[in-house]
Order: sequence, then structure tokens, then C-alpha cells
Amino acid sequence: MRNLYFLFPILFLSATAVGQEPYVFTTVIDLEATPVISQGRTGTCWSFSSTSFLESEIIRLTGRQIDLSEMYTVRNTYPKKADNYVMRQGKAQFGEGGLAHDVMNSVAEYGLVPQEVYSGLFVNETVHNHAEMVAVINAMLETYVDNPGRKLSKKWRQAVDAVLTTYIGENTTSFSFEGKVYTPLSFRDMLKIVPGDYITITSFTHAPFYSEFILNIPDNWSYESFYNVPLDELISAIDNALENGYTVELDCDVSERTFSSKDGVAVIPKFSVNNIKALQGVYPEMKITQQYRQEEFENFTTTDDHLMHITGMLRDQNGTKYYKVKNSWGTDENRNANGGYVYFSEAYTRLKAISITVHKEAVPKDTSKKLNL
Repeated sequence: MRNLYFLFPILFLSATAVGQEPYVFTTVIDLEATPVISQGRTGTCWSFSSTSFLESEIIRLTGRQIDLSEMYTVRNTYPKKADNYVMRQGKAQFGEGGLAHDVMNSVAEYGLVPQEVYSGLFVNETVHNHAEMVAVINAMLETYVDNPGRKLSKKWRQAVDAVLTTYIGENTTSFSFEGKVYTPLSFRDMLKIVPGDYITITSFTHAPFYSEFILNIPDNWSYESFYNVPLDELISAIDNALENGYTVELDCDVSERTFSSKDGVAVIPKFSVNNIKALQGVYPEMKITQQYRQEEFENFTTTDDHLMHITGMLRDQNGTKYYKVKNSWGTDENRNANGGYVYFSEAYTRLKAISITVHKEAVPKDTSKKLNL
């Protein structure tokens, strides 16, 4: 369901904002999403955000709100990461990170399960913490790559799987939900999720527009391809999706000082002297061009470091457009404003959005035609 609001001001004040105009946001589009939760001490934002995206898709497709398991996808993705790393003899990326297509690939092969069936937590655990597990797996993989026995044992995959079972639980093959028995694949199909219906779009000039290319960022460990479009069309794809009731998965850079979950905004001030002040009040922003975006990507000022979920659109008192972006850092008011959402200005999105993942029917028709979707 899509909800449109035109006269719903949200006053955003701070005691530190002196001599400046505090943000006043008006909600324009607010699409339904599941509650904000926390990824805990894990680097699995890719699974939390993409799962949230799929939960909104399920609402759109079926009208049902289903709490899906993020850790089921994590559980099935780690073995593939490990295999890629070891078979490439350590000359590949291995870590906690990933991208939206990793979730879609997992859903295609392994399906989906509800949170109540597979939480990835054991009795008396309430917060995900993968620090120890990741350290153990890293040490194991380095041993396998070093190959001290001069012949790699066939048991190494089994050993990695055992560690995953120890820390986040044994995999599941069937379960009961609302009185019916499902496999993860049949559950996915019941929820009407078709992984092949979703595409990832980016915008960079080092590859031809309206083509597919492998984006060389660290978390693209699976070497998947992205559709490439001009920057204006990337923004149009976000807007068109929201205006037609589709939410959007977002891969972005949140390393800027002008991104603040605590203040609930992400902006690109025209003058850097206003970087901190702009977190509490309205200041003019930079005009982000395709060329500047490319320069910031190639000099590593823009990096791929976080995935989030766009669920709506707002405007401030000057008419500047913002996106309502769901985070996975919880709702603690001391660290997260807006109930765990961050309002991204269009300028911030133009500069810092690495890519988006959307249902292919949400893409504007002219762009879709150019991409041969």
C-alpha cells in the first residue's frame, strides 16, 4: 500500500541549532515497511536492508506483513564466500560485507524462511554478534589458503559449515508456518517473490551507459553485473519507483561527516564550513554533476560501505527533496533520530548512492527500453 501525505509537517529541532533555520519536513510519500531493527555487532547490513526491501515487496504483492529471517540468508551466503576465497587461493574478497544481489542469489537458490523459524540467535541471546565467528572463519580460511599439508583436505567446507552451525544455527530444510508445512523454496513462492524480477542499477562514466558491467567495489565478491545509466536517470528510477508504490534498496556511502543517524539527515553542504551545522538546520547544498560523482568515486572519497532501504520521500520548507531511508542500527533515541530512519537529500543521494535495486517494473519506461529489460 502506498500512502501519500501533503500536509504532515515534521519539526526537526536541536538545542544546538542557533541562528539557523531548523528542518521542517513534509512527508510526500510513505510506503509501508516492517519495523526498524538492529543488525547488532555484525557487518550484515546487506542482508538486513535487502530483507527489509523484500518484506515491503511482500506487503505490496500480498498485503501481508511477514518478518523474514536475515540470518538464514547470511547462513547460506558464507559458504559461497568461503569457497570463492579459498578456490582463488586468497586472492579475493572475504568478509562480512555483501550486496543486494547476494540476497537475491540466495533467495533464488535457497528460498526464504520466517524469523520465528530461524533467528540466528540461541537461548538468552538478543543481539547478533559475529565478531568471534568471523575471526574464527578468517583464521580457518587463511590456513586452508596456506595449505600447510601440501594437499588441501576435502573436509574444509564441512569444517566451515560446522562453525556456522555452532554460532548461528543448523540450516533448515522444512518448517511449519501458520499450520502449513513449507520448504524455504515453497515459502518464497507462496510470498510471490521472484528473484529474477529485481535488477541493480548504478551510474558511472567508466562503463558505457545502457549496458551491464561488473562494478569493482570490494563487497562485489561475487562479481555480479550492474546496469549503468546516467545519473539523472538513476534518480528518476528512485522517484518513479516510489511514486508507483515500490520501495528501493540502496547501496551507499555513509562515511561522510554530513551523514548522521543521530541527527537523522544526510546532506552535502555547498560550503564545507557548514558541514556540522547542516546536520541541524537548512544550508545551501552542492550541485552534484555526473563528473563530480565520478571523481569522488575514483579518488575513493565515495566508497561502498552500507546498504539501506528507501521507503519514502519528503520535502523541507524550501521544497528540497529528501528520501526516507530505513537503517538497521536500531531505534535507540540517543543514537538514531526519526525512529531509525535517515533523511537523505537528493544531493547526498546523487553523490553517495553507489547503486539501487528495484523491481524491474518500477523502472521508468524510457530507461527500461534502453536497458532492454
